[in-house]
Amino acid sequence: MKAVVMAGGEGTRLRPMTSSMPKPLLPVVNRPIMEHVLRLLKRHGLTETVVTVQFLASLVRNYFGDGEELGMSLTYANEETPLGTAGSVKNAEDALKDDSFLVISGDALTDFDLTELMEFHRSKGALVTVCLTRVPNPLEFGITIVDDDGRVERFLEKPTWGQVFSDTVNTGIYVMEPEVFDYVAADTSVDWSGDVFPQLLKEGKPIYGFVAEGYWEDVGTHESYMKAQADVLEGKVDVDIDGFEISPGVWVAEGAEVDPEAVLRGPLYVGDYAKVESGVELRENTVLGSNVVVKRGAFLHRAIVHDNVYIGPQTNLRGCVVGKNTDVMRAARIEDGAVIGDECLIEEESLIAGNVRVYPFKTIEAGAVVNTSVIWESRGQEHLFGARGVSGIINVEITPELAVRLAGAYATTLKKGAVVTIARDHSRGARALKRAMISALQASAIDVRDLENVPMPVARQQTARGSAGGIMLRTTPGVPDSLDILFFDERGADLSQAGQRKLDRVYGRQEYRRAFPGEIGDLTHPGSVFDSYAGTVLKAIDTSGVAEAGLKVVIDAAHGSAGLVLPSILGRLGIEALTVNQGMDEARPTETSEERRAGLVRLGEMVASSRAAFGVRFDPVGERVSFVDERGHLIEDDRALLVFLDLVAAEGRSGKVALPVTTTRIAEQVAAYHGTQVLWTTTSPDDLTRAASAEGTIFGGDGRGRYIIPEFSGVFDGAAAFVRLVGLVARTQLTLSQIDARIPKAHVHRRDLATPWSAKGMVMRSVVEAAGTRDVDTTDGVRVVETDGRWTMVVPDPAEAVTHLWAEGPDDASTQALLDEWGAVVESTDHA
Repeated sequence: MKAVVMAGGEGTRLRPMTSSMPKPLLPVVNRPIMEHVLRLLKRHGLTETVVTVQFLASLVRNYFGDGEELGMSLTYANEETPLGTAGSVKNAEDALKDDSFLVISGDALTDFDLTELMEFHRSKGALVTVCLTRVPNPLEFGITIVDDDGRVERFLEKPTWGQVFSDTVNTGIYVMEPEVFDYVAADTSVDWSGDVFPQLLKEGKPIYGFVAEGYWEDVGTHESYMKAQADVLEGKVDVDIDGFEISPGVWVAEGAEVDPEAVLRGPLYVGDYAKVESGVELRENTVLGSNVVVKRGAFLHRAIVHDNVYIGPQTNLRGCVVGKNTDVMRAARIEDGAVIGDECLIEEESLIAGNVRVYPFKTIEAGAVVNTSVIWESRGQEHLFGARGVSGIINVEITPELAVRLAGAYATTLKKGAVVTIARDHSRGARALKRAMISALQASAIDVRDLENVPMPVARQQTARGSAGGIMLRTTPGVPDSLDILFFDERGADLSQAGQRKLDRVYGRQEYRRAFPGEIGDLTHPGSVFDSYAGTVLKAIDTSGVAEAGLKVVIDAAHGSAGLVLPSILGRLGIEALTVNQGMDEARPTETSEERRAGLVRLGEMVASSRAAFGVRFDPVGERVSFVDERGHLIEDDRALLVFLDLVAAEGRSGKVALPVTTTRIAEQVAAYHGTQVLWTTTSPDDLTRAASAEGTIFGGDGRGRYIIPEFSGVFDGAAAFVRLVGLVARTQLTLSQIDARIPKAHVHRRDLATPWSAKGMVMRSVVEAAGTRDVDTTDGVRVVETDGRWTMVVPDPAEAVTHLWAEGPDDASTQALLDEWGAVVESTDHA
């Protein structure tokens, strides 16, 4: 006997899950419903099967093929237009006309004994045998009355409660003889229950009903879809589960990684090659598909997660469905009954309320509260650029596809034949994505200079040597699974805000330039870049007196790319240098703040024991530097800025220093004492580098370990800052601790407050109103200056749903009081 699997329905009640996927392919415990059906058929000897397809037919065909992997023989009958339950089987008549055949739906989950059903059919000599089952609520099904012999007496499709006369319903599973096709018109929409069976009853044909024992669930609604998952996990239906039952009810498939510190409370299922981190809690009836990543601190209960989904840290998913290839970012919350379609982006701290439907390819903004379904609206990311260029999680937010589109958009903003310099840190992710970007640049008629793995200052300097721009790929500081893609202008400085907006627009329109074959860009690999960089640094920066001073310095390369350029500099600088941690480990391309702190403590111990003049520690890409004094004590970055400023201003005795407005006002006192002037800038690195490049500027720094040495370049450069400091210390003949001791102590503190995007404008207006008659500075955000000189600054974050506050007072208590006062203003507006 052959079987017919009906797999052509659209499943409209299951949207948005079925918006981009046919209903039979919806996974139930990580296997398509139809695969469970086919396995049931095979179990009962029905290996020759015809599949009727119509809606998204190619997806069904591509998934199951000819059935060889299941040990079956599958053929397909395609409907150009919907033909109804009987019309679709009539469409496959040529394959079924020689013998009895069984008809079954491809989207109902069951474990009925089909062998017993077929034997009943033969024993009764039936033309049609209808498989029946008893259900508590028959309203959605066709109800059926049979006599004592099993012969059908009456049908009624989808009755009202007033019409209900039985709890025995038609399951849509039939055994039929080929003669039934005589009652079905070809190429016409015909239904079994509504058209054919009433006619057969009228003519007295032998239609029998077989009441089956076992499990049956018509997966036609979101509720029944969730119920089917739970029933499989709870063992209520006899189907195969792919994986290993590592504890009662806890199934883990091949290749899955579940951290021992994760909490698993079954029944639940973890799909193949999924990754569950420590601190995750998976509760009852949760199903994770293949390649799902669940980050630390996430909580999932009765959540159905399809393949290739990223679940960020601190997320909370309850009783929901998340479609394939969707990213759910940090601290997002999805409530009971919500359904997220395929390939959506749920940004951080957003809330999807219960029973909301989010259709495929949509983006929910960070901090948004969504309590109505998102069907037509679609939003790309509002801004590509954040505080660190284009940033995101590797292969989740920063994918090869995004890298190619981004490089194509950047190339489109430049002239054909322009030169772009590209570089990376020593991570595998940066190396892989750099190659993708190089191909896109060349395909857009751009010549590429590939520096490969170099410190960021070297990438900036090489970009400034005749390139129209540059790209640097590096691991996000302190976040090893994230990547930053930074774009440089022709000076090697970060791309300006205007340049970022232009790139944003081209990327958003997806209007990428493509070169003709003869215009494909060239690829070169410049040589001797480290020697060239070192020679230029030492030529531009005053190192007089260094050789005579006999300085000893301890240098920590932090296992980063700074170690590649240091030998070229130290060999010519004329100091005694002890360099540690020069080897690079591509599996550890960054360091956490705790690891950096511990490294600085070890550096201090080496400085003190070796009686060095000071110690310096680079960040992994050589852009940021931190210092310890001759006693081995760490000089905090904001304090180091004042020490460096004091040395530069004392030697220069004129000019300007560029500092962000969040810097302590003690910097003004230090500068003025030595006859120099502070040029205040916004917190944007672009603004700071532009000010530092202006005529008469002798120094710049951001208070976070990044310094600009204008006589060499107008960009942040850790190695140049190190060389400059060596020269200053050699000539001043004062130790860093002595310089630090003569500078007053500052009391600047910072606080970050979560603020929904929709409230940011209102927050800033409220701050200005609350300032009243006090002085207000709007260089960046709003800085409110009290009559006694204390100040508070409120700045909305450009990339996250956060408001930043800085304050400075004469002591810590006063400063904290200011933060409390203005924090209350921000929070009262936020909650208004």
